[in-house]
Amino acid sequence: MPATRLMPTEDGQDLIDLTREICDKELRPHVDEAERAAATTPQLPTEVFRTLGRAGLLSLPYPEEVGGAAQPYEVYLQVVEEIASAWMSVAVGVSVHGLTCYPVAQFGSDEQKAALLPGMLSGEQLGAYCLSERSAGSDVAAMTTRATPDDEASPTAYRIKGTKSWISHAGHADFYTSFVRTSDEGGRGLSCFVVPGDAEGLAFGAPERKMGLHCDTVSEVHFDGVTVGADRLVGAPGQGMAIALSALDSGRLGIAAAATGLAQSALDAAAEYAKERKQFGRAIADFQGLAFLLADMEAAVTSARATYLHAARLRDAGRPFSKEAAVAKLVCTDAAMKVTTDAVQVLGGYGYTQDFPLERFMREAKVTQIFEGTNQIQRLVISRQLLKG
Repeated sequence: MPATRLMPTEDGQDLIDLTREICDKELRPHVDEAERAAATTPQLPTEVFRTLGRAGLLSLPYPEEVGGAAQPYEVYLQVVEEIASAWMSVAVGVSVHGLTCYPVAQFGSDEQKAALLPGMLSGEQLGAYCLSERSAGSDVAAMTTRATPDDEASPTAYRIKGTKSWISHAGHADFYTSFVRTSDEGGRGLSCFVVPGDAEGLAFGAPERKMGLHCDTVSEVHFDGVTVGADRLVGAPGQGMAIALSALDSGRLGIAAAATGLAQSALDAAAEYAKERKQFGRAIADFQGLAFLLADMEAAVTSARATYLHAARLRDAGRPFSKEAAVAKLVCTDAAMKVTTDAVQVLGGYGYTQDFPLERFMREAKVTQIFEGTNQIQRLVISRQLLKG
């Protein structure tokens, strides 16, 4: 059942309608089989991303002059939510791709924007975001992957050596937006590079065996002396931490929207089952205890959607939204975990089987509380913003 939304423009409504049509024709018929197959043989649904790209859905919030659609972030996030309601792995991939383009769009030079963004936003390329390391997850400043210039005074190229972990699209991406150390000044010593996907020296680990999101292929990215031109350095040397944190504010909203779409699907499936399943001579939806559970699930989904849309509207208005993005990520992902768990409960024993998608929804929801900053980190961000002088 499509969720009711208030769209800011006619174009926005058209994009939602187009997304729903693609989801119904190209995503929902294949998601169950693809996720089951990828659980044993990890695979990225590249054709699905190409379909979304050709429809212009991978470039919505970026300017038209570089290949985007110049849509408000509010519209883009509702597209992500709609995709998540059909196929969560793909929605996460769409959000990750948007995250990879952000540093160039916001911090790149005019020359970099002209050279890189049209390809990134063409719908034919897919990006990867290389930030985390095995010992540098929440503590980004602890990263050790390093870029060494060929000339300290006037570098023309850098050589990158190190390993990034938990990278979506690793081995499949056309470019890797990578944060690496260029000096030993802690968090002030990080820089951002866009590394071509075919760069010599790039290698990839075996895909991680995860409990969910099997079609979101994740593995390590090894930089074994990868040479990248100085023209691929985004922003100034040492600006990487600021770029990464700014990008994550927007990325968290993508995950918040995806989590909301996942929760909406779980609620829809639970409500439909409750109307059809009979016990003691009547539909289980007629029992107040279960009806109230469904009401609480609806309240959680509706609240989650309102929370991420509020943050998106602040972003679209050019106002600060870091705290609100953290609130949205926290509220929406916690709601997804609760709603998917309760949906399994509504179906009882059937909810625990693979005959219904609820057990998959529940497994997929868990990681939303972990990536793009754990929900413990979101509480840290929120409290610091709230209490700062």
